[in-house]
Amino acid sequence: MRFRPCIDLKGGRVVQIVGSTLRDGDLEGLQTNFETLRSAADYARMYREDRLTGGHVICLGPGNEQAAMSALSAFPGGLQAGGGITTDNARQYLDAGASHVIVTSYVFRQGRVDTQRLKDLCRLVGKRRLVLDLSCRRRAGAYRVVTDRWQRFSDVSITRETLETLAQYCDEFLVHGVDVEGKRAGIEEPLVKILGEWSPVPVTYAGGAKALSDLDRVKALGKGRVDLTIGSALDIFGGHIPYREVVAWHRAEIRAQRCPEGKGPLTDGN
Repeated sequence: MRFRPCIDLKGGRVVQIVGSTLRDGDLEGLQTNFETLRSAADYARMYREDRLTGGHVICLGPGNEQAAMSALSAFPGGLQAGGGITTDNARQYLDAGASHVIVTSYVFRQGRVDTQRLKDLCRLVGKRRLVLDLSCRRRAGAYRVVTDRWQRFSDVSITRETLETLAQYCDEFLVHGVDVEGKRAGIEEPLVKILGEWSPVPVTYAGGAKALSDLDRVKALGKGRVDLTIGSALDIFGGHIPYREVVAWHRAEIRAQRCPEGKGPLTDGN
């Protein structure tokens, strides 16, 4: 298991939001937990220095392209890029330094997976550089993928069959527990457990983290197969969880994975 960092952008600024307040065409009504003048590139450089790869930079609406590109350039190959990704612009983000592009609404249309669009995107960027965002909300006892700023429920539920089918086209999944995103009220434990049991590819969970102990909780529930993003609760985003303690936890976890029997120190600085 790993900690995955994040950079969320609104109007070119780094922010943290309450995900359930997103509305299509109404970013002004978005509830924001945190906003800073510190640049996206500054955050990217910090993640690079701390060797935190596999995080993501997400564009929340228009006006974020320049900030996103600067972050990708500051940490080449270290960040994934998402928000409005299509076949028209995917290569642009990869060329700017993104390790992967993250896609949701482009391939989930009218409540269903648009298989042709998914195949076209996979052919364009390659399976190994594509992440599918399966962010979801609970309805009628199932976690259903939501699109269009997390407001439209699709007909796609998070099941073993769904994950196995979609994994044929992508390298990883990114899953926000939308109902708890940004609320710092606790993770969606049933969802983390499902992802740990059923996902055949690496998966990152985000949403609701409120304490350093959530890293261990996700590790246990996800059987070590689910990575965790912490946003609003981190002190670098106005929260109370010390970022440096999260980095230390991550480094200790990586060491334990690579040297399970304590056979010597790592040589890559982690």
